[in-house]
Amino acid sequence: MPKVKTCRAAAKRFKKTGTGKLKRNKAYKSHILTKKSPKRKRNLRKSAVTDSTNAKVMKKILPYL
Repeated sequence: MPKVKTCRAAAKRFKKTGTGKLKRNKAYKSHILTKKSPKRKRNLRKSAVTDSTNAKVMKKILPYL
């Protein structure tokens, strides 16, 4: 059987937590920051856990992560 290839784009964006969940960064923090409140920008810095509806698909894309 051939090896399953990892989606490299996804591998750069996700990390695995100790419990096996996938950690991701939040979107909308790169530009047009003037109209966003400091509180909103501060909360966008924090990482988030990938939603359970997407986790199954992500595990298939990232078999060795």
